Amino acid sequence: MRFFTTVLMSLRSLLRNPTRTLLTMLGIIIGIAAVITMMEIGAGSSSSIRDTIEKMGAGSGIIYPGVRRVAGIKMGSNSWTFLLPADAEAILQECPHVSQVSPVVSSSSAQAIFGSENWIPAQMYGVSPAYFAIRDWQLEEGRFFTEREVDLNARVCLVGSTIVKELFNGNSPIDTEMRINNNTFRVIGVLKSKGANMMGNDEDDVILIPWTTMRMRITGLRNGTATSTTSTLANKPGTVFPISGVALYPEQDSSLRNDKLLIPKFTYINQIAFSAVSPEKMNNAVAEITNVLRERHQLVAQQDDDFRIRSAADFMKMMDKTNTLMNNLLLGVALLSLLVGGVGIMNIMLVSVTERTREIGLRMAVGARSKDILKQFLIESVVMCLVGGIIGIVLGHGVSLIIESQLHWPIESSPGAVIAAFAVSASIGMVFGFYPAWKASQLDPIEALRYE
Repeated sequence: MRFFTTVLMSLRSLLRNPTRTLLTMLGIIIGIAAVITMMEIGAGSSSSIRDTIEKMGAGSGIIYPGVRRVAGIKMGSNSWTFLLPADAEAILQECPHVSQVSPVVSSSSAQAIFGSENWIPAQMYGVSPAYFAIRDWQLEEGRFFTEREVDLNARVCLVGSTIVKELFNGNSPIDTEMRINNNTFRVIGVLKSKGANMMGNDEDDVILIPWTTMRMRITGLRNGTATSTTSTLANKPGTVFPISGVALYPEQDSSLRNDKLLIPKFTYINQIAFSAVSPEKMNNAVAEITNVLRERHQLVAQQDDDFRIRSAADFMKMMDKTNTLMNNLLLGVALLSLLVGGVGIMNIMLVSVTERTREIGLRMAVGARSKDILKQFLIESVVMCLVGGIIGIVLGHGVSLIIESQLHWPIESSPGAVIAAFAVSASIGMVFGFYPAWKASQLDPIEALRYE
């Protein structure tokens, strides 16, 4: 009962000077509001990054060719090594932790034309059907192309929503024909919109076609710099064993040349996309791929990899580190304002003790003990901080909603942040209110009654 009596006395004391009480709480209100706003923006940013990586395909990765070395010397940016379709096949067969693999052939300058409209897509890839599962592409309408269409170098394609808007004026392009670098392609599917990725690039500005068709009809055949004797013979017959007047290969029939485009065994590809059996097994998949490619590329133990592997897990770790650093920086700035608010409370409470010295002496004279005085002033401090914390939480969430609606920044409410704000408010009240309360409890009743 004595405790509740002390709480009521503390509340009455605060309400006697509402203006001073409100101004005292202002520092806590601003500090808590800043903390809540920063934490909600940070949580929204983290979720946005996670969603972007999921759009790329959770548990997916890409293998890039590396820089060629001669006698231990990197030959520069114009000496990239090459990846082969057979590399992709070997990875799928020999890596148990890899579930899907797709060769990728890219083009950055192909122009798409439909009627009087033309458009150069930001992304144009030649892929296999497995690529859609690797990147988690979904269909808006139509269908995906098949492995048979890849084998036949079929002139079919799927387009993103940006292509539909820019080239087809928003109308359904299914079963219509468009030209890509003077080759006619039939649109068989429209991909579901993914929006912008973490770099701000439009994921929907894309055209996907069979990789064999891309290599044969769009980018042209290119032979990789293979290191084995077999590949040398395939690329330049007669280089290793000089011959004269002997045809190593029979002449191809003219009708076959016109009707069927054959891809040489050692045609290179730009990338290999893959997915692990689960995101947790990505490290195992990367280790298996590294072993397979090193063996296929005949690299000895002392040689560096002539390829690079990038996975969604790498992006997640990198972005999480960056996001955590920025969140901690912003949170530190917000906590500084809380510290200023706590100092303000201590200052006002010291002034209040001085103003109420006679009141303290009178309470002690009628039987109040030092611990009762300490408890009263400590409760006043904690109540101010808790009320200021509640107002700050409401204000901070309101600011976050305004930022989301006006600036379109992602935000995400966090129950943990609210609980932490309450805890911090109470802690500030106890820490910064203890000294003024202790000073009040140590007053001499006789001297306090004499105070004017």
